[in-house]
Amino acid sequence: MPRKVVSGPDYDDDYDDYDEYDDDYVEYDDTEYDNDQRPVKTVKESSKKPASMVPVHWACSMCTFNNHESMTYCEMCGVFRETFVKSAKDGSLKDAVSAVSSEPRASAMPKADSAKTPMKTRAVDSARKHANMSCDKANSTQLPSSGSSLGAEKKKKTPVLSEEIPVERTALLVPDHFQLKGDHSGGASSSSQNDYVTQKLSSDISQLNVDKTNVNVTKPCLPEEYKPEKWMLADQESGVMSQLNLAIVGHVDSGKSTLSGRLLHLLGRISRKDMHKNEKESKEKGKGSFAFAWAMDESSEERERGVTMTVGVAYLDTKKYRVVLLDSPGHKDFVPNMISGATQADAAILVVDASTGSFEAGMDGEGGKSVGQTKEHAQLIRSFGVEQLVVAVNKMDAVAYSKERFEFIKLQLGSFLRSCNFKDSAIAWIPLSAVENQNLIKPPSDARLTSWYQGFCLLDAIDSLQLPSRDVTKPLILPICDVIKSQSTGQLAAFGKLETGAIQNGSKVLVLPCGLEATVKSIERDTNPCSIARAGDNVAVNLQGIDGNQLIPGGVLCHPGFPVAVANHLELKILVLDITIPILVGSQVEFHIHHVKEAARVTKIIALLDKTGKPSKSVPRFLKSKQNAVVQVMLDGAVCVQEFSKNRALGRAYLRSSGRTIAVGVVNRVIGQDEN
Repeated sequence: MPRKVVSGPDYDDDYDDYDEYDDDYVEYDDTEYDNDQRPVKTVKESSKKPASMVPVHWACSMCTFNNHESMTYCEMCGVFRETFVKSAKDGSLKDAVSAVSSEPRASAMPKADSAKTPMKTRAVDSARKHANMSCDKANSTQLPSSGSSLGAEKKKKTPVLSEEIPVERTALLVPDHFQLKGDHSGGASSSSQNDYVTQKLSSDISQLNVDKTNVNVTKPCLPEEYKPEKWMLADQESGVMSQLNLAIVGHVDSGKSTLSGRLLHLLGRISRKDMHKNEKESKEKGKGSFAFAWAMDESSEERERGVTMTVGVAYLDTKKYRVVLLDSPGHKDFVPNMISGATQADAAILVVDASTGSFEAGMDGEGGKSVGQTKEHAQLIRSFGVEQLVVAVNKMDAVAYSKERFEFIKLQLGSFLRSCNFKDSAIAWIPLSAVENQNLIKPPSDARLTSWYQGFCLLDAIDSLQLPSRDVTKPLILPICDVIKSQSTGQLAAFGKLETGAIQNGSKVLVLPCGLEATVKSIERDTNPCSIARAGDNVAVNLQGIDGNQLIPGGVLCHPGFPVAVANHLELKILVLDITIPILVGSQVEFHIHHVKEAARVTKIIALLDKTGKPSKSVPRFLKSKQNAVVQVMLDGAVCVQEFSKNRALGRAYLRSSGRTIAVGVVNRVIGQDEN
């Protein structure tokens, strides 16, 4: 039976689909086909129905219901037939109606019954009771009669009409008070009334716009048409500190979580009770040095394994900023999680282990045979668009605060950071010890360090960072980093950083990729409610009018009039990193973009790019280390994405394979969504 997709104005929800087929059940005979004809119906009840009749059906563009050829609108949903609408727009309807008015009304219903019966009912009854008559008239010029002699005798003389306009249905579509009048002898209706009916019907039909590919879809506005409202603009006199998103990255066991936990404790963000609890539990498990790290690593699995697995989020206040700490995992198995969390960063702290052997492992990997996470994280952070970096040389107590060791690390790592396009003026080098609380929030007290270092402490270095530009003049875009349970409402909320635009309580947002519209119920910043959030803020947004299961990490909240593209076929401009296996057409990769990852394959290598960005004349067969190229990739699933030129946060992409990042790049063009 047909599916109820769109209910027309006359659709009855209590209507039984099988009622229509109780009396006149028909079945298709798959063996009866002509050369250019549609399947022929075999009618079970043949009383008063000649054998020469060959009924034809047309499928509704809205609900796919098969209607009789004589119907000009769908019996199921009420939508007009496309060919009928087209003919009305082309001006052929006037000729059709005029022809109907001059035709003998032998096949029409009695005048009294027509005035009393609703238009919908008349149309259905006519399709059921007068199928033979209407079929002979509407299809006499299209389908050959199987019984030619009998069909020729019964065929009536009718005016020549457009093949797309059924005769009887055109008359029945006219409203009751505009019903064409005529006796059975024909030709008695007034010409002026016919003209009025024609104009009325033509104007009504011309207002319809039935399109298979564009039904109830609002056309997206152009970005230049967007105008921000006054409340979206930041209030400089409010006294609220600006928010700085700071990622903590580095090699595994370099002390990232311990450094973050120590900062939170020193600034009063961790209570004595919680700190005492962490110290007691860590000693019971033989990990007394992990007490501060457990302030960030809260899950039992992280504490058991002794490594950070997901990005921990914490808040602290400096003299200048309200800082959002993004404590990223350093183990190579959790680099995808690091990408998902640290992609929100405005600046970063690269934590380096100064102890002998640990720094070298972070640079060259275990045994010097691979790339360590110090290098990989630095490359990724730069590809996120981060330009300002604080290098925290941690565990200086393990090398007796040696100046030589510090200078060696600065020399080795500094040359690599310059190769990643970090500027020397944008890098701050801070020697410190998180465990011994040296040079964190105040100048160091150890004489071995103060004898040769008189620079910033870590907290002052954070205050020296500059905020990137916040664009509230563009439409709202909030990539969903995670779906969390709201502290205030207990409902699922979308957590992430506003990349552009602003929202407030009551704002309408479009949730992608599901495409549903919702209303902002409340906004939380660090579990505290707020009424307005602007670009750069990390917030949890509670929505109403949508099921929480529709919110997924990697989705996007955006302005309803400016939707973000959802596609799986992309063109990328990439930089190939240090790889041992070349990238070929057909190579399987792991595609990362903002907070989502998808399996993908390289479908085409378009061109190599030189240092100026110009494409080469010859197309390479493969890509190797340090090459710039333009490639096309096909993803297994569609993602929310935009060209890098339109939105940087949704236009940065990363390719990984075999547990390593093999290329970083930007989305050059969104090709579309193709079937795999």
